[in-house]
Amino acid sequence: MSYTNWFILFAIIQFIHGIGTWKLYKKANQKYWAAFIPLYNAYILMKIIGRKWWLIFLLFFPVINVLMLIVIWVETVRSFGKNSYLDTFLAVISLGFYSYYLNYFSDVKYIENRSLNPKSSSGEWTNSIIFAIIAATFVHNYIMQPYTIPTSSLEKSLLVGDFLFVSKFHYGARVPMTTLAAPMVHDTIPFINKKSYSTKLELPYLRLPGFQKIKNNDIVVFNWPVDTMANMFYTDKYYYKPIDKKTNYVKRCVAIAGDTLQIKDGIVYINGYKNELSDRADLQFSYLVQPKNRNFNKKALVNNYGITDPFGFFGVKYQDTYMFTAISDNTIDRFRNHPNVASITKNLAKAGERDPNIFPRDPRFKWNIDQFGPIYIPKSGQTISLSKENIPLYKRVIDVYEDKDLKVVGDNIFIDGQMVNEYTFEQDYYWLMGDNRHNSQDSRSWGFVPFDHVVGKPVFKWMSWNTNGNGINKIRWDRMFTTVHGEGKPMSFFLPFIIILGAYYGIKKWKKRTN
Repeated sequence: MSYTNWFILFAIIQFIHGIGTWKLYKKANQKYWAAFIPLYNAYILMKIIGRKWWLIFLLFFPVINVLMLIVIWVETVRSFGKNSYLDTFLAVISLGFYSYYLNYFSDVKYIENRSLNPKSSSGEWTNSIIFAIIAATFVHNYIMQPYTIPTSSLEKSLLVGDFLFVSKFHYGARVPMTTLAAPMVHDTIPFINKKSYSTKLELPYLRLPGFQKIKNNDIVVFNWPVDTMANMFYTDKYYYKPIDKKTNYVKRCVAIAGDTLQIKDGIVYINGYKNELSDRADLQFSYLVQPKNRNFNKKALVNNYGITDPFGFFGVKYQDTYMFTAISDNTIDRFRNHPNVASITKNLAKAGERDPNIFPRDPRFKWNIDQFGPIYIPKSGQTISLSKENIPLYKRVIDVYEDKDLKVVGDNIFIDGQMVNEYTFEQDYYWLMGDNRHNSQDSRSWGFVPFDHVVGKPVFKWMSWNTNGNGINKIRWDRMFTTVHGEGKPMSFFLPFIIILGAYYGIKKWKKRTN
């Protein structure tokens, strides 16, 4: 829906509210016409139900406003003496239209200065839970979101089983586009495995101001751009997901808007210079290992060299050698001294060998996972020349992400019916890759990531769970309460957290005893 459509819908809702409550406003000693005035009617209604005036701001936050409406419906009928479970049920199930019955067909009286305290323990629990959900939803949508690392594409920097806090405010919190959605879940409701949202009422893209720009090599959480595709090759027009409900991914932003990226022999170059990562990052590749004999001790390799096998390739025979995955340069230097290793070769694709699964999947671009580009990363406001030679690189950007009608007829390119030879981008784009370069589905597969798909910046690991550990060692204690970005070995704040938490409860208990 466009902003114009939303304005019309807002005006209709205000009229419906006024028609259904004007007598109730009058019975509450307020001017009847106040029920029809946008914003002012919400301010007066908060006075009628005995709630703080500033709560009206929550009515303008998608998802949260749905929860707030339920609270207002119930509080309104209770302000006129309707306190039974049936009244509460009717207020909710009728979507607030129960007020029409009270307004026109019931002789209700306004309860002035009514107590806001629930009259039963069940009511108190319900009241607490609702406001806790509202507060948690606000934090989840606009401040900080919990996230779990499901894959090993950023192995070493982020491990499978790391539990993160992802900041929404660093790059600017994105206002939820799906206004009708279950709070604090993504695209699926747990346990029942049903879609958690409706696409009936969608807001246009809107992002609050952030205080930081995405920088080269930032780790970024984003919505997978091609989640609306039936597969990597074509879009299924019958399969649609709003941007904010596409699958969450986490990768490293190796190139930002305006950069030119190239990959040579698996190494990323930005604007002609080798991309230098922080010392916390650890690039990994697959290697072909020629053994002196076949008696590799897998357990010893894991313990002594830290070699991992997230995709089941551990020791898989490849021609006359064995392929090992997720090995960093530091590990491979030590692994060369293994008494059973005859030779080690990085498993790189050759220049000029085209991989049909690599972006842009056009025969004219003979690119692969290790030999790629150069390619320009689109920047908002920048204009590039378009031709039939480079249009495969930017077709999806123009056609899908920027919603233009793009057609190529012979040597001519048409955008929204106009023949063009250049295009000015409307938003920034990014190139995101995994550090585990041979085991990562990333921009090399699907291309650019638009800024409107960016979720936030991982800032803190609060828990790390190792499924392969035993007993207490299932918890990676050295990773708990550590920062994600930065230089040097991450410092754990777990012990200070325990001390502060213990001090808080100790002081609280002491105060209770002295009172």
